[in-house]
Amino acid sequence: MVSAGDSAPAFTAPLANGDLGETFTLSERLDDAPLVLAFFPGAFSSVCTGEMRTFQERLDDFADAGARIYGVSVDSPFALNAFREENDLKYALISDANHGIVDAYDATMSFDELGIDEVAQRAVFVVDGDGEITYAWRSADPGVEPDYDEVVSEARNAA
Repeated sequence: MVSAGDSAPAFTAPLANGDLGETFTLSERLDDAPLVLAFFPGAFSSVCTGEMRTFQERLDDFADAGARIYGVSVDSPFALNAFREENDLKYALISDANHGIVDAYDATMSFDELGIDEVAQRAVFVVDGDGEITYAWRSADPGVEPDYDEVVSEARNAA
């Protein structure tokens, strides 16, 4: 299990920032650190929508902490771009449709009652400029959102 103090697993994945074709490579973004990687189970679901909107509402707090936010989901870049647009999100989302990121960060869960296997677990990781995870939070309950004040504080500490 990836924890605070570990090196952040490297990855490259499609970036949903309003356009298609751009990718996100973790090692190439470390100059913008700290990076807040907010994993969420699925675009357009009620709790995930609330969480991503809350990150949007707190965007200035994260900017003041020197941090950049990226949402991470197994949804396609097409779905994530539609989700960003519908919710007026000003930060980019990372598509992990191949499940490599959620597997590397050990942040997967299933919705057995819906017959859905391996979606992103609700989790937050803060990565510093050296590529170290300085904060790791996971929820066993997909209905529980992170403590946003704590995430801002941890991002500030990683700056």
